[in-house]
Amino acid sequence: MKTLTDFQKLVDAEDFLSFFDIPYDQTAVNVNRLHILKMFSVAIAEVDEKKELAEAEKLTEYKTALESAYQTFLTSNAQEQKVFPVFQKEHNDVVKLTEITAE
Repeated sequence: MKTLTDFQKLVDAEDFLSFFDIPYDQTAVNVNRLHILKMFSVAIAEVDEKKELAEAEKLTEYKTALESAYQTFLTSNAQEQKVFPVFQKEHNDVVKLTEITAE
């Protein structure tokens, strides 16, 4: 039986996915590892706010959150999801290719 103690020993994305028996594409994880883990960590914090959850319920919600984060990046990308602040800020010192025109 899986426990929160076992969960707390996990280190990387593959550990979490394997712990919850979630099949995954290694290439997708390699490309989106930090974004998946960031989205997952936000979800974990939300689950942890629910103090009434038993250990098994908490692990079930963690699994659902990880599946959701992983699936998000199978169909989307970091720029669209804007998980990290660097993607949320408007950069005034950047000229986009779409803004360049021929005179």
